[in-house]
Amino acid sequence: MSGRKPTFYLLQTWFSQNADCFVWKTTMALDLDQIRSTAARVAASHGLDVVDVEFHGGAKHRLLRVFIEKNAQERARLAALAAESAAQTEDSLKLPEHASLDQLAGVTHEDCERFSQDFGTVIDVEELIPGSSEYTLEVSSPGLDRKLRSAEDFARFRGSLAKVQTLAPVAGNRHWLGRIQNGSATEIVLALSEGKPRKDTKKAGAEETKTVTLALANIEKANLEPEI
Repeated sequence: MSGRKPTFYLLQTWFSQNADCFVWKTTMALDLDQIRSTAARVAASHGLDVVDVEFHGGAKHRLLRVFIEKNAQERARLAALAAESAAQTEDSLKLPEHASLDQLAGVTHEDCERFSQDFGTVIDVEELIPGSSEYTLEVSSPGLDRKLRSAEDFARFRGSLAKVQTLAPVAGNRHWLGRIQNGSATEIVLALSEGKPRKDTKKAGAEETKTVTLALANIEKANLEPEI
């Protein structure tokens, strides 16, 4: 295995915001697009989806982080099993009011281990990471504070509380906290009755705003706000 020395640790619970699962050190010079493609291919073979791939650090301390979750079919299967279990016993999993099993990654200790081993092997065989600079490979679930990147993400988590930062101000504000109400391929609507803007503004009419419409092209970053 090219001298790899795996280090394994698990910090995952159903309600962990960022459950790190597996760390692996080796050498690298990175083509991130190729890594994303390879990660998605390996994940699919295990009934998983790649949520995101990140690369951080400089010459001495580099981190390649891959976020995985069960694919839609597996999440539906887990939800069905949980519903069946809840119908048979009162001792069932207690979820936050606005969370569903479909919104949780469903990733297990074994998922992280198997994916990490196969992913590293494929990288070696296909020689996707030449070079000699040490890096750390970390595989984790996206967590309840997962990033929202696309119209599909916002549609999937409709009804959930989200924190959104825009590139340009909307009604004098760039920071918003609200429940995802609806949206389209080009914009989303946040209901602010349960979540006020992250930064108060004295602009006229800002306090009366109950919803805000944000263009997807104007969103700099967005993520779910855990409700535990």
